[in-house]
Order: sequence, then structure tokens, then C-alpha cells
Amino acid sequence: MSNLEQARATQIANIEKKAGRSLAALREALEGSGRTKHGELRSWAMETFGLGYGDANTLVHMALKTDGQSAAEAAGASGEDVLDAIYSGKKAHLRTIHEALVTAIASFGDCEIAPKKGYVSLRRKKQFAMLGPKTNDRFELGLNIKGDAVNGRAKPVPPGGMCQYIVALGDSSEVDADVIALVKQAYDGAF
Repeated sequence: MSNLEQARATQIANIEKKAGRSLAALREALEGSGRTKHGELRSWAMETFGLGYGDANTLVHMALKTDGQSAAEAAGASGEDVLDAIYSGKKAHLRTIHEALVTAIASFGDCEIAPKKGYVSLRRKKQFAMLGPKTNDRFELGLNIKGDAVNGRAKPVPPGGMCQYIVALGDSSEVDADVIALVKQAYDGAF
């Protein structure tokens, strides 16, 4: 089992421990909750099982297999197919930003790159970054950084979301040393 697979298994085990139920029992509870939308299920899991946002979000994705990667696999598609869908049409030009970031992040060491429905999640033991198009003309890099960000490029976001900081990017030339330092800070704090 790779470090990334072990990290995912550890997170599921921690969720099961916190909730006091197996993944199968949690899946049944989610399906029986009367809720159908991802956000509703996540909120319900947070309230019902006392999970944090990230754990509840992962639970919903894992239990219902609704993340982009699981959906792609079920349809016989690859992670690359999911990326092609994320960066299609008017958002295609933003893929160069994605590629610049992923290339820089690869130099840090191992991490899981998991395409979701509209963004890409990057994880070590915990998620440290999210990347993808926010609009047709704006790319958004979300970062989970403990404490203060190392430079002013990252803008803090209100508590309760999936990331503590956001960096808006419009072109791959904006993936500079300051942005890479922020991603490295998040990466280092996620293990």
C-alpha cells in the first residue's frame, strides 16, 4: 500500500472512530437521511456525527462515490478525462496554470492528486490545496495553511470552508516564487 493509500485509509479509519460507525453504516445513515445534495449531506454529517468540514466532505464523497475520480472510474474514464472536462471550453486556457502548479508541487515529494467534479484536490495526510477554475477567466488556488501565510499573495477566507487562504491567478506567469512558497508551506503542514 502506498503512502497516499495509507493516508486515505487512515482518514477513513479516523472518521469511523469519530462517528462510532463503520463506513458501511455511515453510508446507510447518509442514504437514509432524506437529503440528496452533497452540501446538505455534508452539513448533516457534521451535525449528526460531530465531524469537521473536511472529514464530512470526504465521508460524503467516499460513501456515495460522488467525487470526480470515483465517478470517472465508474464510467470507465481516467483522471486525465476528468481534467479534460474541468478545463474544457472557455476554461481550457486555465489548464496552463494547473500544469505549472502541479509541476512545481511534484518537486516537493509525494502527494495525492485527486480530480473532483470541478476542481483538483491535493493531499498528503490531509488536503493541503485545491486548484481549478473559479470562472472562465480566473483560476483559484485554495490553501490550507496553519498560522499565517508566508506572504501577502494569499487572501484569508472566512472560517468553515475547505481552505483558509485563496490565491487568484489569471495566467501561468503568476505561478512565481511567492506562490510556490505558499504551496510549499501548505504542503509541509499537511503531514
